[in-house]
Amino acid sequence: MYPDLTNCRNCSHTVNSNFCGQCGQPVNIKRVDSHYILHEIQHVLHFEKGILYTIKELLIRPGQNIKEFISDNRSRLVKPILFIIITSLIYTIINHFFHIEKGYIVYTGTEKSAVGSIVDWVQNHYGYGNIIMGIFISFWLKLFFKKYSYNFFEILILLCFVMGVGMLIFSFFAIIEGLTKYSLMKVSGPLGVAYCTWAMAQFFNKKKAGSYIKAFIAYTLGMITFSIAIGILGTLIDNFTK
Repeated sequence: MYPDLTNCRNCSHTVNSNFCGQCGQPVNIKRVDSHYILHEIQHVLHFEKGILYTIKELLIRPGQNIKEFISDNRSRLVKPILFIIITSLIYTIINHFFHIEKGYIVYTGTEKSAVGSIVDWVQNHYGYGNIIMGIFISFWLKLFFKKYSYNFFEILILLCFVMGVGMLIFSFFAIIEGLTKYSLMKVSGPLGVAYCTWAMAQFFNKKKAGSYIKAFIAYTLGMITFSIAIGILGTLIDNFTK
């Protein structure tokens, strides 16, 4: 009765059209060529639902847009985990290309220690390092803003977006410093913290001055406890491997 029936290569569901009715996979997969690569790049950079649109919205209305992403519409912005990984990768590439600085974690101990190895890993994997750091900051935000209904994972989503923009701020100043040779990266740190503080306060309650104070303290404590955790973990590894 259905001479053109076939099975989906993704879920094995019986298909008699161009797309699988079960998972949406196309029956005929297009070959990967230059047109495919260009289409994928355009899809990522597309103004609507793309990274450029996401950056614009997070710079103008971070609190409103992130709240809408969490509760109403998750199709307007780039996925938060993807966003922080892409922005961290951008910074890593720029940093390595211009040889700007070692990273945002300053460590002066011996590089052969476990602590030095962990710091080195973080500085070579900013995407994952930022997510882990976001976990620590999220803990303090949850504590300081406990009267709000957001759970820990929703706050972590907030941090992925906010810290992603922070990485772009670092990237911007890294490019300027690399081209001009003027030491401007020291400006990016305070500016990045200022943006993160402002964006987090906007998310919770932009009308209260206390929101900005608590957001700044939570961010600072998150950074401190993240560094302490690295020190403790590295010390434990060193003690057990001696």
